[in-house]
Formats: sequence, C-alpha cells, structure tokens
Amino acid sequence: MSEHLWSGLGLVVPLEARVIGHVPAGVDGVSIDTRTLEPGDLFFAIKGHNSDGHSFVAKAFAMGAAACVVDEAHVDFLDHDGPLYVVRDTLAAMERLGRVARARSQAWIAAVTGSVGKTSTKEMLRLTLDSFGRTHASVASYNNHWGVPLTLARLPQDAEFGVFEIGMNHAGEITPLVAMVRPHVAIVTAIAPVHLENLGTLEAIADAKAEIFSALAPDGVAVINRDAPHYERLLAAAQAANASRIVTFGEHAQADARLIHARRCDQLNMVEAEVLGQRLSYRIAAAGKHVAQNSLAVLLAAHAMGVDAAQAAATFAQFKAPAGRGAQSRLRLAGGDFLLIDEAYNANPVSMRAALEVLAASPVGEGGRRIAVLGDMLELGPDEARLHRELADVAMACGVDLVYAAGPLMKNLFDALAPSRRAMWSPTSAVLQTQLPADIRPGDAVMVKGSNGAKMSPVVAALRAFAVKQKSETPTC
Repeated sequence: MSEHLWSGLGLVVPLEARVIGHVPAGVDGVSIDTRTLEPGDLFFAIKGHNSDGHSFVAKAFAMGAAACVVDEAHVDFLDHDGPLYVVRDTLAAMERLGRVARARSQAWIAAVTGSVGKTSTKEMLRLTLDSFGRTHASVASYNNHWGVPLTLARLPQDAEFGVFEIGMNHAGEITPLVAMVRPHVAIVTAIAPVHLENLGTLEAIADAKAEIFSALAPDGVAVINRDAPHYERLLAAAQAANASRIVTFGEHAQADARLIHARRCDQLNMVEAEVLGQRLSYRIAAAGKHVAQNSLAVLLAAHAMGVDAAQAAATFAQFKAPAGRGAQSRLRLAGGDFLLIDEAYNANPVSMRAALEVLAASPVGEGGRRIAVLGDMLELGPDEARLHRELADVAMACGVDLVYAAGPLMKNLFDALAPSRRAMWSPTSAVLQTQLPADIRPGDAVMVKGSNGAKMSPVVAALRAFAVKQKSETPTC
C-alpha cells in the first residue's frame, strides 16, 4: 500500500484532470484552506461565498502544497510554482474523489444528523471507535456540500471506521451527501424547531433529517431517537429505505437503549441505562441529560459495527464536550474562580432548554450566582418571538439568577423575565463583551449560548481574557 493518502497518478482519473507540470509522487492530505494546510497536501481551489480559492494557489504552494486542483476558467491567470490538476469544476472534482475514497474503503461507516447534538454525538462516536481501530471523522462541523466530500477525500484507505456528520438547511440537501457516504449506520439524534424559516414545520424537518436513511449500505442499521417528535415519520422513512435493522434510544419504555437515569457528580455524568437488554453503568466527562441520551445512540451504533456495548461505554469517561458545545472550565479571578459553560456555537429552543438545565445543575460557590448569557436563536420563522419569550419560564424554573441578553429576538425573553433576574440587554453581543466580565465574581456559574450568527463566541473569549488578566494581577507570595 502507498505511504501517501493518494498517489499522484491515482488522482488523475477521479479528478478527470489534465496535469500542468510534473505529476507528484503522492499527496498526504487534502485541504481547501491555506490557514490549515499542511506540507504535502493537495489544495482544492474552491469558490465560496466570500472568497475564491484560486486567489490562494500561490500561497498554498508557498506553504508546501504538493499540488493544486484548479478550474479551466482560472488556470491561465494563476501565479503558481508547482503542479496543477486542471478540471472543469473544483467542487465536482472533490466530490468525485470522495466517491472513489468511499468505494476503495473497507471501513465501517457511520453518518450522524439531527436538529441538535450532531457534532457532540459524532465526536463521542469517534472517540469510542478510535479505541478499537483506526478511525477517521469529520473535522469540527464539516457537514455540508463541501465538508462531506472533503472529509471523504481525506478518508485513509486503511481506516477501520469512519464517522461523518451530515447537516442541512433545506429539504433535499442530505440526500446527495448521504449518497456519497453510503453509511452502514445512520443516526438521527433529535428533531427540533431548527431551520423553521426554511422548512416551515416540524414534520418537514423530520422528513428532511430522515433523508439520511436513503442511501444506507446493504444490511444498514437505522438509529432513531424514540423520544423524538414525529418518531413514527422517522420510523416509516427508515422502513421505506429498507434498513436491515432499526434500533431506538431514549427514555421511552420500548427503546432498545433506554436511559434509566443520569445524574451529575462534580464534572461527571453518572449514567444508568439498559442497552439491548444489558444493564450498564458508566461515566461521561460532560454534563447534561441530552449528552447521556446521545451516548445511547453511540452505543447502538458501536454495537452495530461490531464493538461490545459495555466496552464502548467505558470510553465515555474520556469524552469532553467540544468548545462551543458545552465545554466547561474553571477560570481564576482575584479571590476565587468561576465556572464557564461554553455553549456559544449554536442555539435553538431545544438546545437552549438543555443548556439551561445544565446551568441549573451546576454548582456555585459561596455567594455565587447562576448567570445565563443568551444571544438570538436564528432561523426560527414566524414564531421566533414566541419561541424566545417562552424560554423565560424555563430560565426561571432552572433557577437562573441573572440573564444577560443580546439581540432583538432575545429582547422577547428578557422582557418576560421577573425584573430581579434582568441584568442587561443590548442590541448586539459587542456591549456584553466589555460589560459582562467586570460583573462576574468568584463562585458564579456562567453559561453563554446563542446562534452562531449572534456572535456569542467573542463573549466567551472576553471572559477568558479577563480571567487571565485578573490572574496576572493577583498578588502572589
């Protein structure tokens, strides 16, 4: 077997390319971003919404790219110092390479979708499978029309497992992506009011997520949340797709993997579950009942791929929530520390409720407060004001002491709160970045959450920077 991910000659046919310059011996990786490109990578000049990769070809070679894939329309205008694979369309060429990677692979392949929990479930499954064989998985949230073929093109020929995240904003988007992946196991984590602006109803969301069953490999297994709204629609879709086996998870009495209880113990989730008739007790190094429920989907998927469920469960003690998706850290201040819960990557009513429940269960120090820092939930359609307003009752029921809010939609939640719980509202998160850190005191538990477009990640960064500054100003002996 070649020591390279792809041989130079082996790229010509799947890319349908003509080559300018020498054919490289091989490439060791695939990149579409010069900021993360490694020496020896094959660089695809993909045209995005805000930039065109053809503008970065020279930089890619300067950083050590083995070759670049460019299109016929740009090739005569490029400044380059290395071999080029010239194609009609670079994204289509990357898709073809991804399909060839899938065709040559002998790995067990899993695909994950859902309104919430996709990335954390993918990461948990990656961690678990990597304990039993070489595992390749999507980076971050590479789950769209370029992220999926890019992840496939990076799939090593000798990988034993592959885990792919598949997302969507509109109906019909998952079907072509899962057709490339052709998973042996397909997971739907949850159905929630996300992308209502585009899809209109929860029924339409369920149908769009169910597209993941449309290209299951022969003897493929569908893994469905038994507690999900419109579970019957998901079940019918899996049956129509001729899934060889359909298994379910959740708190429902008939779930194949049933959550008995999950309780927080310090930074651990202590889980009791019954999985395919076997009683299991295990720890997860991440908080929240929703994490415990998604761990059941991971156990069912791992079992379908030949991994013992009890051995798989033992790996969860090493799982920590990714940054922006529930990652927790204790940050020092003068006189003590505070707990930061980073949920800043995305938000919808279901995930917001789950995050508030995590905050409710989080310990506070003497004199500490539970503080929710909330940004707008986007793409919720005509009911967006009501969906924000209704979460005020959840925040109060969860014992949130203070709410800092940002964005015009979150004003609906802020105004519905009891006055004693209103700390501050601003039109954007920028004001919170300067005001909030100075208001935090030792013993607080602070949870930051909002849709990506609400720009709550800079608030997290401001809190971290303030803690570092405070630490540097704290006298030491």
